[in-house]
Amino acid sequence: MLRELEKLNHIAKETTNDADFPVTVTSANGEQIKSKYILTCGGLQADKIAALTGNKNPPKIVPFRGEYLLLSPEKAHYVRGNIYPVPDPRFPFLGVHFTPRMDGSVWLGPNAVLAFKREGYKWTDINLLELIDALKYPGLIRMATRYMGAGIKEITQSLIPALQVRELQKFIPEITRKDVRAGPAGVRAQALRNDGSLVDDFIFEYGEGDIGTRILHCCNAPSPGATSSLSIAKMIADKVESSFRFVKKHD
Repeated sequence: MLRELEKLNHIAKETTNDADFPVTVTSANGEQIKSKYILTCGGLQADKIAALTGNKNPPKIVPFRGEYLLLSPEKAHYVRGNIYPVPDPRFPFLGVHFTPRMDGSVWLGPNAVLAFKREGYKWTDINLLELIDALKYPGLIRMATRYMGAGIKEITQSLIPALQVRELQKFIPEITRKDVRAGPAGVRAQALRNDGSLVDDFIFEYGEGDIGTRILHCCNAPSPGATSSLSIAKMIADKVESSFRFVKKHD
């Protein structure tokens, strides 16, 4: 497995003369992997990896950061199970919710704000090239225009935690600003169509030329990824088997 996929600089666009392992992947540091077939699951870099094999129209990946607050231990007893708001059907995000964890802590969130780089886990993580690339994408412009009010609300609640606490108080009025502190954050690799709609289903893409028959890109895998991981793995394995026409061996 090649690491630091954001630095991966080449997937051969043509097969080699090696009959057993005709596909070569080369990382930025020169490390190579030779393979008969390749399945890529690039997450935040999925569209870039698909483009390396000549795919001209992979779905655009736009990074959205989800930030959590942590509830103080003194108020944790108010939360004995998962508490969710009624979701907005326009978005794949579940809204700010209460999640009690095995260690006794309670996570509050996440929100959803545009990350300023693909690996942007905090506001100060900025990559100008990646940010400009996202901001000039017609799909993001259309989505931002369509849901400007919701976007501004998410940003202000991120920058002013007291506003997010007001949302939490709709479920547990006893929670105050002093009962929460900043928690971890994750970045969602959100696939976005050119018309501004959010992709909420699996998307598989192929490359071009000879290599296209040997490389399958999983460009989007919808939530809940962890909860459904075993089922997703089986579905992708079946997709690989049918795409590459593997022959099952019987005992």
